[in-house]
Amino acid sequence: MATTTPGVAPTGEYHLHRKVGLRPLTMISLGSIIGSGWLLGALHAATHAGPGSLLSWIIAGVILGILALIHAELGSTYPVSGGTARFPFMIFGAIGGFAGGWMAFLQAVTIAPIEVEASLSYLQSKYPHSFNTYNAAGTALNGKGILWGAIFMLVFTAINIMGVRWLAETNAISVYWKVAIPLITIGALIFSAFHSGNFTKFGGFMPYGFHGVFAAMALGVIFAAEGFEQAIQVGGETINPQRNIPRAVIISMVIGIVIYLLLEIAFIGVIDPKNLAHGWANPIPGVGAFGPYASLATTLGLGWLSTLLIIDAVVSPAGTGLIYLGTSSRLSYGLGRNGYFPKVISRIDRRGVPIVSIGICFVVGMLTFLPFPSWSGLVGLVTSATVIMYAFAPVSLAGLRKQDPDRQRAYRLPWAAVLCPIAFIAANLFVYFSGFSTVFWLYVFILAGVIIFGLYQVSLPAERRTIIEWRSAYWILPWLAMLFVVSWLGTYDGSPPTVFGITLLATNHLKQWWDVLVLSAASLAIYYWAANSGMATAKVQAAVEDVEGEASIELESHLVD
Repeated sequence: MATTTPGVAPTGEYHLHRKVGLRPLTMISLGSIIGSGWLLGALHAATHAGPGSLLSWIIAGVILGILALIHAELGSTYPVSGGTARFPFMIFGAIGGFAGGWMAFLQAVTIAPIEVEASLSYLQSKYPHSFNTYNAAGTALNGKGILWGAIFMLVFTAINIMGVRWLAETNAISVYWKVAIPLITIGALIFSAFHSGNFTKFGGFMPYGFHGVFAAMALGVIFAAEGFEQAIQVGGETINPQRNIPRAVIISMVIGIVIYLLLEIAFIGVIDPKNLAHGWANPIPGVGAFGPYASLATTLGLGWLSTLLIIDAVVSPAGTGLIYLGTSSRLSYGLGRNGYFPKVISRIDRRGVPIVSIGICFVVGMLTFLPFPSWSGLVGLVTSATVIMYAFAPVSLAGLRKQDPDRQRAYRLPWAAVLCPIAFIAANLFVYFSGFSTVFWLYVFILAGVIIFGLYQVSLPAERRTIIEWRSAYWILPWLAMLFVVSWLGTYDGSPPTVFGITLLATNHLKQWWDVLVLSAASLAIYYWAANSGMATAKVQAAVEDVEGEASIELESHLVD
């Protein structure tokens, strides 16, 4: 090994390097969890659920915690980069792997531009004359805004190109700030003014009932709290992944949920009761979708805190955007390794980074600035794509435990027979709560991905096409159809889409609780169908061995380096 070029396989190709330890790995997940969501999530949740938004955070925290534990077993047992795009491939073959991988890539690649828009919108709300990045109607970025967006994205790209260690260490510096500022904000607001009556008056604890509690989860809560899986995405670049991946996922998830719950308590308690006399629709008059904490700090005479928050409005979203540009490139790398797209997107340069994938993610991110102009305009879509991705994890774990039972597992999820179906049902409910319009557009993007995949496969010679395991993937179409039909029959609209002049609305035939019951029962049936639809044991083990071969090359690259 001493005579081998560092990071180069015997074939002469470069490979990923294992250079990320527990601390930077934890920071990658925690830095993804704390982004623009902390600046905006509490306001969006409170306007839809009032004090009941605390239940939104608790329910989301419990369910995401279960999903995090599921990912901890998968990521530590099969430690490869772009893991969430590849676990379904190992058990369900090409179609299952593509569906899960495409959703993972879609949500990850759009988050960096979302975070950039959060920074730009926040800055414009504070400096409307000197930092004018939106058009007069406030509906889209103007030329200056797109230029600033490009600058942010270029910085993210440059840091990622420099290598995973640069990515991890740069992110770690920003995470210390991103954790400190929310904690300072919580303490400053609570000790400056706290109105306990806000939690029980003005319509009570749940002024909009459970409908509001559930809606709030899809309108900012899940988006804010997601991100634990980013430690999984760099699994192929992690030192001692069997030990470090579970720890990083669990530690980051616990810290993130505790901070978000405390932020919501502080936010609700500090609102002036006079502003709630007519309900929770406008708890801070004069503030738009951006700047709630800075507005509260200014009202309370905490100018120093307002200044810190304005700075953080750039640092927190930018830090998260940096991570997601890197992890989305690992997902597209995984899609290429699985054979869904040209192998060139999986090319690794001498620094050990997927250079082509990073460039693709920059281009897609820039395109995202054009059709989706606002932070809130993308949150529902990204949340739905994320939980579709999450939904593949419990069925993948159940299938892999069945078809690959002798695999050594450094971390083993307790009560998996109970927790996995619960997690699958909850993920489907999260998609449903996002509203029929969001589900509709999500399916448009799924169809686009299928078309791209199909065109690429048709362009290949027959002997090079991806082998599709139809039997293992039959459950996916009924699953997606079920989600669409229940969303259409249910009570959650989102922002109703208009297609060919027809406005698509949920029909409201399934009333509150009946919709949850129907969706849960159907999801449970599909879960057991999926869990028992994995490929034959020999094929699963062959797919896993391929992954193990890749992982051993990556480990060798680290040892040589």
